[in-house]
Amino acid sequence: MSINKNENLPYDLYKAEQVRELDRLAIEHENIPGQGLMERAGSAAFEEVRRRWPDKRRVGVLCGAGNNGGDGFVLARLAHEAGYNVSVWQLGDSTVGSDAEAAYEKMRSVGITAGVFNRHVLLGQEIIIDALLGTGLSGEIKGAWLEAITAVNTARGKGSVVMALDIPSGLNANTGAVLGASVIADCCITFIGMKQGMFTGAGQDYCGDIIFSNLDVSANVYESIEPAARRLRQPDVESVIQPRKNASNKSDFGHVLVVGGDHGMSGAARLAGEAAARTGAGLISLATRQDHAASIASAVPELMCHGVEDIKRLVLLLQRATVIAIGPGLGQGRWAQILFSAIVNNPLPRPIPMVVDADALNILAGKPSRRDDWILTPHPGEAARMLGITVEEIQDDRFHAITELQKKYGGVVVLKGSGTLVINSQNEIAVCCSGNPGMASGGMGDVLTGIIAGLLAQGVSLDNAASLGVCLHAGAGDLAARDGQRGLLASDLIPVLRHIMG
Repeated sequence: MSINKNENLPYDLYKAEQVRELDRLAIEHENIPGQGLMERAGSAAFEEVRRRWPDKRRVGVLCGAGNNGGDGFVLARLAHEAGYNVSVWQLGDSTVGSDAEAAYEKMRSVGITAGVFNRHVLLGQEIIIDALLGTGLSGEIKGAWLEAITAVNTARGKGSVVMALDIPSGLNANTGAVLGASVIADCCITFIGMKQGMFTGAGQDYCGDIIFSNLDVSANVYESIEPAARRLRQPDVESVIQPRKNASNKSDFGHVLVVGGDHGMSGAARLAGEAAARTGAGLISLATRQDHAASIASAVPELMCHGVEDIKRLVLLLQRATVIAIGPGLGQGRWAQILFSAIVNNPLPRPIPMVVDADALNILAGKPSRRDDWILTPHPGEAARMLGITVEEIQDDRFHAITELQKKYGGVVVLKGSGTLVINSQNEIAVCCSGNPGMASGGMGDVLTGIIAGLLAQGVSLDNAASLGVCLHAGAGDLAARDGQRGLLASDLIPVLRHIMG
């Protein structure tokens, strides 16, 4: 069974070591020989080559040592038997007596031998198969391997198409980090289990279209291993939020208080408030600078805008709020510090769930506290400050980073970026595979804050509000980008939200 990324990929994601265990279980308990799995992998990959590029006939296969190279040998043999012009090059030596060596001998039996690789051999190849390095890679790419990966990417830049087997060589299967260099694939066919690193960080930029083949391994094998993470499903909104009754009142759908909008940053608070309204919150108040209140209310009369320059005014607003969204345009000056402390460090009139974003996270980084009734939504820069490490360290292992954020700060955490991660109150990690690069623009995080707050206001749990909010935000971004990604504005998502919410 092979599935294209544009259809329904499996939702379960695994670490590399878990996939190796699935492989072992299939061999030992399903009585599938290792060489049989290799034949299935090579065959599935070749069928995808034929389906995807029916007019291309010249194939260059780069094989490494181990099973990844063995899959390449199988594909090369099958392509040759089907009349393709096939060339094979090998880096490293297959282990004597291994399944890969057996696959190489079968390839030799039909008249193909592996040549010695140099950086010029890929020129003129229509299709390049990356079967160099599999999921066991951990160290930085160097030497001949680096030269080969560079040559693949150079050839791709000159018109060749590239398929990676299992994972692009140089990409860490667990983290999505590039280990010095990685093959940039047009598509990647991955086997037995979906690797979590392919869907976050740099992973999506290097994998291209993702195709999955379970190699006909039975469901019994998968039941013995709990996935490391899952892809977020695009949910049916009404499965999380009940349809509205005819006798509904605005007070039935909560009251969001957005706290932010320091001098020069009123737009952030406005975006969060509008997003909360379009998501379905019954009432939205903004606690912002006095100078901004009238102008925001004039532009968006549905928002109740309050100039808040002292704690007394804020306390009055807190008494009415059912959800707090703090951070959009908050700044980090004295005004911001006072409002933040009043909300986060002092007892509230009653338990009020919170969404904490932007500058509120930067303030929190300097004064860490832990609680279970909030959703934190950092981007990598904010996450780095919250953990006292670099952005590069966050991006090198986003799964580890989000786990550490929750350990330190509690609650539910959303780590934004390509392949946004959500860790819920049960320590389960989910990955959002929707969204697009056009959303890398100012204000997008403020809209997400408003969406999540609007869901909380309607009685959605923290776990569901974070996951559903991320999905709605990404889905709105994809719909809004139909007219083009470049120039996409955060405010473009807001009118789309109403249609998504139904």
